[in-house]
Amino acid sequence: MKTIRVAELFAGVGGFRLALDGYNDDARGWYLPPAGKYKTIWANQWEPPGTDSKQFAARCYKARFGENSVVNEDIERVLDNVEAGEYKIPEHDMVVGGFPCQDYSVARPLNQAGGIEGKKGVLWWQIYRFLFLCSPKYVLLENVDRLLKSPASQRGRDFAIMLACLSERGYSVEWRVVNAADYGAPQKRRRVYIYAEKDAPAWNLEERVCESGVMAKALPILPSVAKVNALIIKGEPYEVSEHFGKGLKTSPFRGAGAMQNGEVFTAEVTPDYDGPFKTLGDVLVPETEVPGSFFIDENKLGRWKEYKDAKREERTHPSGYTYMYAEGGMAFPDPIDRPSRTILTSEGGAGASRTKHAVATADGRVRRLVPDELDQLQTFPKGWTDTGMTDGHRAFCMGNALVVEIVHRIGKEIARRAE
Repeated sequence: MKTIRVAELFAGVGGFRLALDGYNDDARGWYLPPAGKYKTIWANQWEPPGTDSKQFAARCYKARFGENSVVNEDIERVLDNVEAGEYKIPEHDMVVGGFPCQDYSVARPLNQAGGIEGKKGVLWWQIYRFLFLCSPKYVLLENVDRLLKSPASQRGRDFAIMLACLSERGYSVEWRVVNAADYGAPQKRRRVYIYAEKDAPAWNLEERVCESGVMAKALPILPSVAKVNALIIKGEPYEVSEHFGKGLKTSPFRGAGAMQNGEVFTAEVTPDYDGPFKTLGDVLVPETEVPGSFFIDENKLGRWKEYKDAKREERTHPSGYTYMYAEGGMAFPDPIDRPSRTILTSEGGAGASRTKHAVATADGRVRRLVPDELDQLQTFPKGWTDTGMTDGHRAFCMGNALVVEIVHRIGKEIARRAE
């Protein structure tokens, strides 16, 4: 089997690399099997505005994979240097990355000087440039599931722009919205995973989504599908940006789908998983490993509970109009006999918060989650981010990270087909 050489964009603390290449550290008792014959040969991680204090994720990446394992420089500048002939990205077969959901609108069409142009600072356009410059066979991306629905003014437009860009570069595409807990992970985390293959043979799109595709094999589903939709992504990305989704109240894109040559089949699917399920309780460390600062003062528990309670109240917008604000209640403390809620970048810090997790201890106290537990909720090894950064930075890294086990499952299927 040929080695699949991987380039990792927006690498964070190395979730894609860990999932695909695997990892073995006998001293720490860490072993994650490789998903196949993968070798990550280039990676990029940079946190704006570029100050040294913000590069803690890149330092973690270097600590785990080697000092020269990642390029810690703005990807836009890196690609500028590639275009100028001043830098060369090594030959590779696959590009991977998780990137933020932003406004992907196209500012200029291909037929104008300089070609397609999107909003400055939107990282999708750096992926598009990367594909134009490097043209890898495979693409694997991760994003929040609202990508399929945004923006509110043109439902589904942003994802349609992505599909148009990938189609324009010769890629066929699959996607799947996955709640990691549905496949045994200890966290309820919904993300969309996007697989693209360049110059793929002809696909039966419905069969690809329901039975034969990478996502269908890696993340099995029940035979029946619901809310089926078919559409065509017409024209170049600029035309899609201008017209797609206008007047729609809901996005035409469902939680699973495939596209080839602009033709799209999409449907809602139901997971079919019969393996073990992990819970929040499975990742909790012994209380002897929990620093005292993570225990919540009894006098502050009321404030924490207040944040978690259901709310329905009238509020006033800065512009002057009033509106009714409502949000549902949340369990406090968090139950440990089921997967956790989604962890966010704001998980760090001692202050009371609606989104932070808190668990009850055997002696009746309540505490926040420690970074080692956050690592494991993303299915990284316990202590992966323990590389000298602060607890808050460790929480930030995990809030931005992906569920390693899900990418590992997808990677195994890609590797199997590449044999």
